[in-house]
Amino acid sequence: MIRVRGLHTRFGDQVVHAGVDLDVRKGEILGLVGGSGTGKSVLLREILGLMSPAAGEIEVLGRDAQRLSERERVALQARWGVLFQDGALFSSLTVLENIKVPLTEHTRLSAATIDRIAQVKVAMVGLPPDAAAKYPSQLSGGMRKRAGLARALALDPEILFLDEPTAGLDPIGAAAFDELILGLRRSLGLTVFMVTHDLDSLHAICDRIAVLIDKRLIVGTIDSLLKEPHPWIRDYFTGPRGRAAAAAKE
Repeated sequence: MIRVRGLHTRFGDQVVHAGVDLDVRKGEILGLVGGSGTGKSVLLREILGLMSPAAGEIEVLGRDAQRLSERERVALQARWGVLFQDGALFSSLTVLENIKVPLTEHTRLSAATIDRIAQVKVAMVGLPPDAAAKYPSQLSGGMRKRAGLARALALDPEILFLDEPTAGLDPIGAAAFDELILGLRRSLGLTVFMVTHDLDSLHAICDRIAVLIDKRLIVGTIDSLLKEPHPWIRDYFTGPRGRAAAAAKE
């Protein structure tokens, strides 16, 4: 679903990525982790086409994401959904109006059909019906994330990109969001690419984990990553929080 080869990223003299390779498989949930400043969000933005790397190849759904016409790029973007931190909703629009935006931009459906689809998406992410008429400022942090997720799912995407989806949520809310993502993956056949620091989420829902370290990626299951000799990986997964997350899964 996503193929990255030899990705190099620089900001002036600062090298962020130096030969990043990655394959994201159809139907999997892949978590991307790494220390602060390692370029996790930069990699996400490059895959989405919001930034350009210095060198390397990025293919999404079999298309070379860097060599598309504007029309082809728009068509490709309609095949994925993105949930940025805190939902990134339009503050002047209601939840329902936010969800309608991609439907209005990318389809020729009637206003009535768009309205019905948006209502379905509200229910799909577990929001109460009355949330549809509310503005983002009237929602809790968890509800804003769910509203942002509903908008990301508006066009029935094949890939769902999540940027720190459980950041700022209490443990109960974070666990409920994890279960929601698992349920959506099962019911919709989604492929999920998730940037996160949440060890509980990594243990609970990720099939594989990509660790961005030393400007490259090491990819594997938690069990295989625990065999890696790198001290950051060992400290990350076997420190107090890592042990607690592993114990919670058991």
